[in-house]
Amino acid sequence: PTGTIYRRAEWKRFLERVPDHVVIAADEAYFEFVRDSDYPDSMEDHDDRRLIITLRTFSKIFGLAGIRVGYAVARPDMIQMLDKVRQPFNVTSLAQVAAIAGMDDRAHIARTLQVNAEGMTYLEGEFARLELPFVPSHANFFLVDVGDGRAVYDKLLRKGVIVRPMHGYGYPRHVRISVGLPEENRRLVAALGEAIGAQS
Repeated sequence: PTGTIYRRAEWKRFLERVPDHVVIAADEAYFEFVRDSDYPDSMEDHDDRRLIITLRTFSKIFGLAGIRVGYAVARPDMIQMLDKVRQPFNVTSLAQVAAIAGMDDRAHIARTLQVNAEGMTYLEGEFARLELPFVPSHANFFLVDVGDGRAVYDKLLRKGVIVRPMHGYGYPRHVRISVGLPEENRRLVAALGEAIGAQS
């Protein structure tokens, strides 16, 4: 839930230490958002020896969260095992069409990356101004220390702003804040300022 990444050297060290019979599931839901050139692509390490499954989704960069489509990339024998336990008709025809259209919409992806980068920069500045510690993120959200995550979540919700309280992840002081459109980010900052001001 932090938006942090591991880098290529860490990934290689990890792969060297994992026994060949252990399945590695690499959750790369936010892969397309990461701009750090040292962030590894787990698909480059697929081979006949390692049991790596790369998991990606159309919910994030493609903006298709409502259709619940993701995909796994792995060796054919691993995919065959997954297929044995897959629910029948788990992805609708309409969802498949949307996913294919999403992959072809390069303009949307470029706009999303630009809006996200601008929003990240804006929110980093506003969190600093509000003196709220946050975890530097490589995704499209921030983990922000607001003092009492549940209380701030409740106050923001009453103002029509939805964030995610993080006590369930072991971060009771934090909320997770997603980057939105510029007007949404400004609304969040205004409501957040009031919420933390009301706390004291």
